[in-house]
Amino acid sequence: MVTMFLKSILFPLIFALALAPRSQGVNQSQIQPSLATTFNEIKYHGGPLLTKPNSINIYLIWYGAFSRNDRSSITDFFASFNPSKGLVPHQEPTVATWWKTIQTYKDKSGNSVSSTVKLVKQIGDVYSLGKNIKRAQIANYVKHKIETKVLPFDSNGIYLVLTSRDVIVERFCMGSCGFHDNIVVSTKRTRLVYAHIGNPLVQCPGLCAWPYSLPAYGPAGQQALVAPNGVGADGMVMNIATIIAGATTNPFKNGYFQGDPLAPLEAVTACPGIFGEGAYSGYPGNLMVDKISKASYNAYGANGRKFLLPAIWELTSSKCKVIH
Repeated sequence: MVTMFLKSILFPLIFALALAPRSQGVNQSQIQPSLATTFNEIKYHGGPLLTKPNSINIYLIWYGAFSRNDRSSITDFFASFNPSKGLVPHQEPTVATWWKTIQTYKDKSGNSVSSTVKLVKQIGDVYSLGKNIKRAQIANYVKHKIETKVLPFDSNGIYLVLTSRDVIVERFCMGSCGFHDNIVVSTKRTRLVYAHIGNPLVQCPGLCAWPYSLPAYGPAGQQALVAPNGVGADGMVMNIATIIAGATTNPFKNGYFQGDPLAPLEAVTACPGIFGEGAYSGYPGNLMVDKISKASYNAYGANGRKFLLPAIWELTSSKCKVIH
């Protein structure tokens, strides 16, 4: 399974490494004090990507109880992939700008990753599996929703399960902020991509919402940045961005990654802790700051939203590219 497992507690890399898809843990030799080292170079392993010409379709499952702010922040994030959706003209960079780097990833036939991401359906669930869930249950849950036609079959889709702050998911907040994997639907015998992200606000904001929250054991004297949409919502948005990038470019563990396919570094997780120019250990980089709220961000979104999006490994330059 493509997982997000972390054994290290080094503060500078804690947020990014928690997002890295891992099943075997982090080799200590891979953890470097520099955030932009070349050992993370991403290579293509010949497998399929999500490349259909229209969009990567998101099927969103809200599992548990979410605030109106959390819901609107996340749906506005997905709306932001379409430049015509409530964006102020000439405001740059945008979420769509960020995605352009992912579009440089191509399959063996030369087809680029789909040009945009679209939220096409949402459903809710009030704790049908309880509040303590195993990862295998998430896979079976998504599979059941597809096989019973609650959600459509879509080979270019990502079935994204978001769990609320009171739901405990196996490995979440124990070195993990989320994961992506794939399932086989019996009626079609085709692999489909699904993912999980949890709300970190209560359980682990210092792990899964950095730099908007700091771990209790981090260096003294540092201050968390102000989150434009709230710590929980912005933590989820950063994690969603990371997961979508990885699931699109390495959906079946044989796409773009570095290292062991069972513990890969992917398009975003190869660039740990980098959000702006000048990033270094414990510092996310130079970011824009809202004059009124003092919130830090690096991308404009729909309906006046502002988001913080992670750097992406740029294939052409073999470096981590921040949005600007």
